[in-house]
Amino acid sequence: MNDQPQTPAPAESPFKGKTGIARIIRAFFSSLAGLADAWNHESAFRQEILIAVVLIPAALFVQVTPAERVLLIGSVLLVLIVELLNSSVEAAIDRISLDLHSLSKRAKDLGSAAVLVSLVLLGVVWGVILIR
Repeated sequence: MNDQPQTPAPAESPFKGKTGIARIIRAFFSSLAGLADAWNHESAFRQEILIAVVLIPAALFVQVTPAERVLLIGSVLLVLIVELLNSSVEAAIDRISLDLHSLSKRAKDLGSAAVLVSLVLLGVVWGVILIR
């Protein structure tokens, strides 16, 4: 027997009501808004977009196998994905409080470390494929 008081399940978000094609359209425009926010407010994202603008076309022109081309492009896109997730964590932390707190610092540092690891992976993938 569990003597712990039961907490009620959290209510669903009122923004989750759309289904089908309406949900897909709304999600698409929300995604575009997120990309615009990242571009407008995150200098690291802009820098990584510039890297992508150089590396993705380069991946299309180098003489590699199709699988290697996917790895080259995928490693670039992974950096952008991780940066977007890191930026979302930072925004959520800042929304909660701008006060200095060890857990807030840890969350932000972990997000930054994830971006660093994705950049290292990018370098390793490009290095291994191009130096073979």
